[in-house]
Formats: sequence, structure tokens, C-alpha cells
Amino acid sequence: MSTPHNRAQKGDFAATVLMPGDPLRAKFIADTFLENPRLVTDVRGMLGFTGTYEGRPVSVMGSGMGMPSIGIYSYELYTQYGVENIIRIGSAGSYTDKARLFDVVLATGAYSESSYALTQSGDGADIQLPDPELNEALRASAAAQNIPLIEGVIHSSDVFYREPSGEKPLYWERLRDEKGCVAVEMESFALFHNARVLGKRAACLLTISDSFVSPEITTPEQRQTSFTAMMKVALGVQL
Repeated sequence: MSTPHNRAQKGDFAATVLMPGDPLRAKFIADTFLENPRLVTDVRGMLGFTGTYEGRPVSVMGSGMGMPSIGIYSYELYTQYGVENIIRIGSAGSYTDKARLFDVVLATGAYSESSYALTQSGDGADIQLPDPELNEALRASAAAQNIPLIEGVIHSSDVFYREPSGEKPLYWERLRDEKGCVAVEMESFALFHNARVLGKRAACLLTISDSFVSPEITTPEQRQTSFTAMMKVALGVQL
């Protein structure tokens, strides 16, 4: 059983899948943390692996960038491969000085201007929510490992390069102050929506890779291999 986007067969994925955007980050996690990892899909270079972590089966697969990409992969994982839980583990840009480089953010909601949910199922809500039980499991994992979490609503944007409009306050300041957004990424709104529509569970952990309030920024190599605190929290989840 394969799909146009995934060559894995039934049973190749564990019930819980970690999804970084970057397929090379998926490979890093498999090589670094999983016992006996095996490649289960590589269609279009979107690498997916399954192994065990502390005796528990777990999979990790890239999602690509943006809501259309994670929308496809997560929908297929949920509906074709028996996946129950997807934990996005991504990078984000901070909207506040309370979230600094390498801090780990647990999303309590994802706000977006995107039409993804409306087009997919007719849902016009501009905030999609993670699964509360999965978020509690992530909190417990972080506490057990003494890894601090910053919690808050995140902004899921369809646009990475945004032209200046001259508006005051700036769009990200407005999102921070009016919607409570602590950081921006590009995928979780669609992931949370798919999970809710399909009766599955989803959550999102983010590592701050750059900031709108300071000049700090991480390198591509750091984004691929240095976000280990977030990875350990996700891997430590027990359901």
C-alpha cells in the first residue's frame, strides 16, 4: 500500500510520528536517537524512518515547508497508515523577547490567515487547536527531562517573504498584541485541522531559530542538528 507521495507499506509507520519540516532533520533524529532505524519512504526526497526509542516504536518523517505540504503528508499518515499521533518539531521566528534563540515553544493554538481549513472542510475558524492530551504528555516529558517550555499561540503563515506595507503597528506586532502569537511558523494550522477532522491527535513543538525583535539567527546546520532539546521532549512522550 503506497500513495503518490509515500512508498511505505501498511505497518511501516509507528502510531506516533515526529514531523520536522526538513527531511535531513528527520534523518539526523533517526541516526542519532532511534534504535535500529529503517528507511520506509523517500519519495521526492521526503525521508521517513521507523525505529524504537527506549523500547517504544516511533517514526520520524519530514513534512516539507508550508501547509499544503504537511497537509498532504499528515492526511495520508492518518488515513492510510494508521498513525494516531503526529508531533510537529519545527523551527520558528520569535515575535517576543520572551522567546529567544534555541528556546522551545509548545503551541497551545495556531492562528492563521490561511484558507486551508475552509477549503479542506468548510471550517472558517482562524485558530486551530492541538490535542490537549498530547500537549499534557509533552509537558510531562519536558518536566521529566528538566527542559523548560514556553507556551503560547503561534502564527502559521502562508508567506515567508512578506512585502512591507507601511502599516503601523507592523503585522507581526499586531499578531503578537491582538492574537497573543509568540512566534511564527508555516505548518501547524493545517496539521491541527487535519487531526481534528480525522479524529486523530496532533501537537507542535518549535525551537526558536530567529527573531523579529533581535538580530539573532541560526545557521542551516544548526537548524538541522542542534535542536536536540525539542527532539528529546517529543521522543520522551508516553501515551
